[in-house]
Amino acid sequence: MFNRIILIGNLTRDPEIRYTPSGVAVATVPIAVNSRYRQGNEMREETLFIDAVVFGKQAESCTQYLNKGRMVLVEGRLRERRWEYEGQKKNKFEVIANSIRFLSRKESVESQDTEQLPPEEYTDLEPF
Repeated sequence: MFNRIILIGNLTRDPEIRYTPSGVAVATVPIAVNSRYRQGNEMREETLFIDAVVFGKQAESCTQYLNKGRMVLVEGRLRERRWEYEGQKKNKFEVIANSIRFLSRKESVESQDTEQLPPEEYTDLEPF
């Protein structure tokens, strides 16, 4: 079996960090991915909203350097979570990230000399 996904998108809000009981950082990075396709003679666009989940030092770096609107490339595996809430079955797809690459924004190109730059890529394996 093979489960690998690569997405490029923009953060829809700032990453949220939490810690496992053993102290491992876990961050949720919500992204929006736009796709264009042709339907007949018409070009259509759709947006997919999906959360990337990152662990360890990578999670801490994401919360330190990323904010709403920032473009990222996420590589990892797709996972479906299922749960029940108030008697209703719910499910959600998310990406368990192996790596996140911080992509530059057009506005920040001029200001790169003065601001602290994030590392280009982190890789961390899921701690459990």
